Amino acid sequence: MTAAIRVRGLEKSFGDVHVLRGVDLDVEAGSVVALLGSNGAGKTTTIRILATLAKATAGTASVAGHDVATDPGAVRESISLTGQFAAVDEVLTGRENLVLVARLRHLPHAGRIADDLLARFSLTEAGSRRAGTYSGGMRRRLDIAMSLIGDPAVVFLDEPTTGLDPEARIEVWDAVRGLAASGTTVLLTTQYLDEAEQLADRIAILHEGRIIADGTLADLQRLLPPATVEYVEKQPTLEDVFLAVIGHEKEVA
Repeated sequence: MTAAIRVRGLEKSFGDVHVLRGVDLDVEAGSVVALLGSNGAGKTTTIRILATLAKATAGTASVAGHDVATDPGAVRESISLTGQFAAVDEVLTGRENLVLVARLRHLPHAGRIADDLLARFSLTEAGSRRAGTYSGGMRRRLDIAMSLIGDPAVVFLDEPTTGLDPEARIEVWDAVRGLAASGTTVLLTTQYLDEAEQLADRIAILHEGRIIADGTLADLQRLLPPATVEYVEKQPTLEDVFLAVIGHEKEVA
């Protein structure tokens, strides 16, 4: 396995509050790994350390072969981070947002890069509209598109669907699947079990500052006793009903 992210014994304390208590994690290059945990488990703190936005109290971490503590500049050149809320300029159009980021990265052909990403994320028709008129799902897709400018080796998505409605969540899921298909390494944090199940090649469960389980969905399912076969009538969930009523079929991996 070629690890794009390697974490060993990572600890983080804020005074007497121990947020991370020795996190060990490997993320294989080209894979999607979900860091699953409840609020306060330490997911965002882990991402901030890996993105060089915070310093660990103890332990080591490397991203794309670069140590986050001793070589933070090289780490930043190799990554992109999308936070919990879309960081788009709502006054600019979708295309202008993309062109701005490409120019800030001093990339040639900024317009061509913007047009390619608009097409990739199904935003071409909305590209000339102000981002402030976009739906939540469209803003999130634009935010992810902006994070891909410069072809980062590793993308961090911190709770990418927080606050989105079911239809918008599926739009973002499709965008993440597109990243996986292109070979981009993705580490995403989420508190939604179905999101981890739908998107991740592997799932790491973070609880009270420690990884307490790590593996594929099948690996984690084997931690429980074998299932018993029962015949029950399955009723549609409210999400199923909502998506059916608006004419959007729910994708199941």
